Amino acid sequence: MKDKYTFPAVFEREENQYCVNFPDLGCATFGDNLDEAMYMAKDLLEGYLWGLEDEGEEIPAATNPEDVKVTKGQFVVPITAHMVDIRNEMMNKSVNKNVTLPRWLNKIAEENKINFSQVLQSAIKERLNIRN
Repeated sequence: MKDKYTFPAVFEREENQYCVNFPDLGCATFGDNLDEAMYMAKDLLEGYLWGLEDEGEEIPAATNPEDVKVTKGQFVVPITAHMVDIRNEMMNKSVNKNVTLPRWLNKIAEENKINFSQVLQSAIKERLNIRN
């Protein structure tokens, strides 16, 4: 697992937007203007690569930008994903969990303004002997 990946993205202006394609990955995005398309390309690359890592799938080798074949009106931009930042962000991202409680316990907890998420996190950390 590398900490930084750079993949070529093919940009093409179509009507009122830029379409962006990552030929090595088979994924695409778009933006209403060039700045937005650049942002969306980076966001897509980071999310796509994180998903591959998270599923234990192999990340393909990137083609050299100068070797990518483009047609008239297309241009290639190398896009870089810094995976350390993305991994940290994704591992600390909140997830929703459904919890089942007896009605009477839920009522008392709500009356006492208990933060269910905080209590659950604390209890799980305690059970697993996690100190932070």
